[in-house]
Amino acid sequence: MNAIELRAVTKAYDGRTAVADITLSIERGERVALAGPSGCGKTTLLRLVAGLEVPDSGTIRINGTLVAEHGRNLVEPEQRHIGMVFQDLALWPHMTVHGHLDFVLRYDKRSQPADRPSRIREILEMVRLSDRGRAKPGELSGGEQQRVALARALIAKPTIVLMDEPLSSLDPELSLHLRGEILRLHAELSFALVYVTHSREEAADLGSRVIHML
Repeated sequence: MNAIELRAVTKAYDGRTAVADITLSIERGERVALAGPSGCGKTTLLRLVAGLEVPDSGTIRINGTLVAEHGRNLVEPEQRHIGMVFQDLALWPHMTVHGHLDFVLRYDKRSQPADRPSRIREILEMVRLSDRGRAKPGELSGGEQQRVALARALIAKPTIVLMDEPLSSLDPELSLHLRGEILRLHAELSFALVYVTHSREEAADLGSRVIHML
């Protein structure tokens, strides 16, 4: 069974086609990089998989379940159990690192209240932020903020993680380091990774398969 399966998916905005008749299968545990210039539909494709956009035509399946078809979502975004890291990270400035992670678990129906503290400790250790749980985003470095976003995407144990150019604003040295962190987390957790980038270097590093979109 594939983690993600798109069949003849099309999406347009105000008459302009963003995604045209795309058919794509991604296996469980696979790392796929979507590379290409701005405006080629990479982010739209992620948003369709996440359920943040609805396909005009075609079908989308997540782990074998039909989640969207022909202009409607059949499964809402929060029920798809997908982790996502946005380009701007979308961290909440008023909330601590611990609060970010607890917020996700409180809205995950599979999470038991008694298990949340240990899961938060576990993921903070994984992203090497065990001593930063009480900090707010403004008190963190750029690399630490990136790792908070990663932890938030992974805390609910998703089988699929979508990343939309999360390293684009970082200097080359930090970007290279965090690519290694993403690969380490993927090796430990075996989620299907779909990574959007305009960088051929990032695509080659993070994708076991690279798909070039035009």
